[in-house]
Amino acid sequence: MTNTTSSKPLSSWQQAWQSDLAWKFRHSPIAVVSLVITVLLVLSAVFAPLVAPYNPFDPGSLNLMNGFTAPLTPNAFTGDEFLLGTDDQGRDVFSTILYGMRISLFVGFAAVTLGLLIGVTLGLIAGYFGGWIDAVIMRIADVQLTFPSILVAMLIFGVAKGFTPVEYRDEVAIWVLVIAIGLSDWVQFARVVRGATLVEVNKEYVQAAKLIGRSAWSIIFGHILRNVLSPVLVIATISLALAIIAEATLSFLGAGAPPTQPSLGTLIRVGQGFLFSGEWWILLFPSVTLLSLALAVNLLGDWLRDALNPKLK
Repeated sequence: MTNTTSSKPLSSWQQAWQSDLAWKFRHSPIAVVSLVITVLLVLSAVFAPLVAPYNPFDPGSLNLMNGFTAPLTPNAFTGDEFLLGTDDQGRDVFSTILYGMRISLFVGFAAVTLGLLIGVTLGLIAGYFGGWIDAVIMRIADVQLTFPSILVAMLIFGVAKGFTPVEYRDEVAIWVLVIAIGLSDWVQFARVVRGATLVEVNKEYVQAAKLIGRSAWSIIFGHILRNVLSPVLVIATISLALAIIAEATLSFLGAGAPPTQPSLGTLIRVGQGFLFSGEWWILLFPSVTLLSLALAVNLLGDWLRDALNPKLK
């Protein structure tokens, strides 16, 4: 007599853990380390009010006597000690990095989301309809590609800021920055999605959907979209690192986050002024944080691109 045991169906988490993508991730030390660093930095920024020992942007908590305190060195006047030192206004550098990273990450995620929505939509429309619609969208993309993204972002930021009343410029500066970077970054999404759509539109499932009377928009967003998301995910991951660097560049040049809402780029610009006077920590630690964040996200995007590439399987 044989005993037969029915195996339980795997849960969605178990299926994901046993997938080829998860196996490749577990066997890639660079991907694991990059994800750990990215998650650690993102969580530190999100929970900055709980992690940071001070609120560096609360004027009531600042003590100018703590200014220019070196890392792990008691202040000569107050005796206070700070992990990464303080800046010229007595603000804890560790706390300013956590709060500044929140602005950088918000701008990065929001700008990539905006660029993704615009690029994917235009790419789907260009690839599906073709003809003069495709020609117009792609020629606009080609023209924008002739200019560096950072220059396009600076142009959009300058124009938008010029139309904003002076009293509201600091309040809307972050959103203007998001729009500027997002509008300068949609081309990559559009070109990749258009190419993938040109392949998908000739497949049998699209032809079958046309035969049963599905509308063009239903086919585009209900069928084709889900089949072109893999390269979009890769581009979005890499674009996040580029958007964070673009925000830091604009803020470093004085055309980004305002002093009342400083990002990592703003902190680097402030620290650069004290580098040659001996207060090296004001510049070093925000720069290392920005480098670590951008490098970790970029390496994660590179691994994801290789892992999802069917030619490398």
